Amino acid sequence: MTVQDLISSMLRDEGGFQKAFNDILSNELKMSLNEFCRTTGMSQSTMYKILEEHREPNLRTVRQIIKAINRITTKDSEKFMAVIASPRFMEGLPRSVDTEANGQISIREYPVSTVEDAIIAAVRAERDGALALICAPIVANTIEKIISIKVYTVFPLDSVITLVEEIKNDL
Repeated sequence: MTVQDLISSMLRDEGGFQKAFNDILSNELKMSLNEFCRTTGMSQSTMYKILEEHREPNLRTVRQIIKAINRITTKDSEKFMAVIASPRFMEGLPRSVDTEANGQISIREYPVSTVEDAIIAAVRAERDGALALICAPIVANTIEKIISIKVYTVFPLDSVITLVEEIKNDL
């Protein structure tokens, strides 16, 4: 069972989320609810109410659960940040960066050519397990409303100033 199955179960029938989440906890993560809450920092009280079907999870809680599951399941896999931009912008990007807190973090490129592609790429990057996302200001506000990982915006002011100087000399 995957996170996608969890979402499908929630939409399919009442109580589906709880059953699917219980299945993921016991079969995929091999964790008790207490361990899950301790690992993720989520409220035990809230989680018990949801799993005992005393309360339906709200969208914010579902996002937190999905993010936590993704973080737990990708713990041993590649840590990366996503860059969403046009292919030309990606030229010369480093392949990874070294951080003090998380060690080596890869930079994964998600090339796009339209705003719609950027939104789809952001959702895909989050599903892939990106720790953070870098994108242009034109899509950043929309993407921040859709995904739950941190979104950083690129402001290429130096590039624009360089081009203005270059064009000024050509005129």
